[in-house]
Amino acid sequence: MNFDVAIVGSGLAGLSVALNLAETRRVAILAKRAANIGASDWAQGGIAAVLDSADSIDNHVGDTLVAGGGLCDEAATRFIVENGRAAIEWLIDEGVPFTRDGSAELGFHLTREGGHSHRRIIHAADATGHAVVTTLSERVRRHPNITILEDHYAIDLITSDRLGLPGHRCHGLYALDVKSGRTVTIQAPHTVLATGGAGKVYLYTTNPDTATGDGIAMAWRAGCRIANMEFIQFHPTCLFHPYAKSFLISEAVRGEGGILRLPDGTRFMPAHDERAELAPRDIVARAIDFEIKKRGIDCVYLDISHQPRAFLEEHFPTILARCREFGIDIAKEPIPVVPAAHYTCGGVVTDLAGRTDRPGLYAVGETSYTGLHGANRLASNSLLECLVIGRAAAGAIEADGFSNGCHAELPDWDESRVSDPDEEVVVAHNWDELRRLMWNYVGIVRTDKRLARAQHRIALLRDEIHEYYANFKVSRDLLELRNLVDVASLIVESACSRRESRGLHYSRDWPSTLPKALPTVLMPPAARRRAV
Repeated sequence: MNFDVAIVGSGLAGLSVALNLAETRRVAILAKRAANIGASDWAQGGIAAVLDSADSIDNHVGDTLVAGGGLCDEAATRFIVENGRAAIEWLIDEGVPFTRDGSAELGFHLTREGGHSHRRIIHAADATGHAVVTTLSERVRRHPNITILEDHYAIDLITSDRLGLPGHRCHGLYALDVKSGRTVTIQAPHTVLATGGAGKVYLYTTNPDTATGDGIAMAWRAGCRIANMEFIQFHPTCLFHPYAKSFLISEAVRGEGGILRLPDGTRFMPAHDERAELAPRDIVARAIDFEIKKRGIDCVYLDISHQPRAFLEEHFPTILARCREFGIDIAKEPIPVVPAAHYTCGGVVTDLAGRTDRPGLYAVGETSYTGLHGANRLASNSLLECLVIGRAAAGAIEADGFSNGCHAELPDWDESRVSDPDEEVVVAHNWDELRRLMWNYVGIVRTDKRLARAQHRIALLRDEIHEYYANFKVSRDLLELRNLVDVASLIVESACSRRESRGLHYSRDWPSTLPKALPTVLMPPAARRRAV
């Protein structure tokens, strides 16, 4: 297949790039499953942007820098925040049904979340991601220049050195058509990685099953730098129930007055931080983790029952309905919650237009590292980054032109030396072992001993998985496991190299924060060879 632009991922970042290019270019969007399944669709809270005269760019930038623990790139932060309002106005023009408020300046209700000094979160009730993705997906499906390839799993990027050509350009990718079992070759002068984060590397996560770090792992194998992978954000409040898979309770519940309590009803957050429930996520998650371990309890409770039922029905209808399915009436009783892996703050190193180290290759959204999130992401800045950098990447792709691609025939995927897998239980066993060891050894609180154990076990798993990959035909489960073990290795290597506690990385062996904040940038072997 041949396109002007191939976008891997169908979340908000990928949709933003596609819709801003489709008037003049032939665009393909690859989705691992159905196009609307992903972390963007699950996002509850909203999108942070300066939309009220009582707020300011400096306020939003300042809040982001404070939450980021000194590691945010200030220029990148300012660029993204300054372009936030234009991005929101674009969504409004596209027809996204944000919650309205007749008394507000812009006509839309703004809420406040942890770490924010002002109300600046525009939202569509408590299902903002679903509203945005559904609206944009409908536009994409109707557009004649956009081809959606559902059930297509990206395997690896096709680069100049892989083809024996001069230069370091990316020329497209190989992808598994899951339904037919065939591997297809997709040629494009511009390839965009918008595959989201890597939450499924942990046993407990708020992320969908698609969040297996595919873009990060593919870019690493292709020779791109990866940064700040030790900073995995754990959402403080994931619904604790044996049948409530990956359902988070939005930050906005605490923003609207929700109180965290112990099983006996005691409020505990003021003892951990003066901002109490409105402290940034890393502080709240560590506080909950501390109370659970100290007291030997299964969970804590988030209480919003003091708000009228009508208020809850208007602002949190999804949470109200989902909790009701499990016999919890949030208007009368508190919600049992625990922390869970939620957001990957690091990723593929890019500039402010999504360009990676490889010409022709871009990364946007949670897959990328722009410097916005630093050591801890400020709530609701993620969708903002998807929008702003996605639109900027589309502009850069147009500016970079379409005459630099590979005009040679790309080789087909070679399966001549592999066979059908003989024991698929190996994949299932390794998947479970990897996620458990990451949860136990590389979680909210870390030690050098735990990280060393994780590093040793991951190295063994990685060798076993890569041997399996080399000898058997690829499947979606095998490809996800291959990417997860690569990402797990990057997380642990980054964590081992940081000899301090900062933001989301908390080490008992290194509890102090160093006076100078520096990002962790990993250079892959392929890039090191090019530099020699």
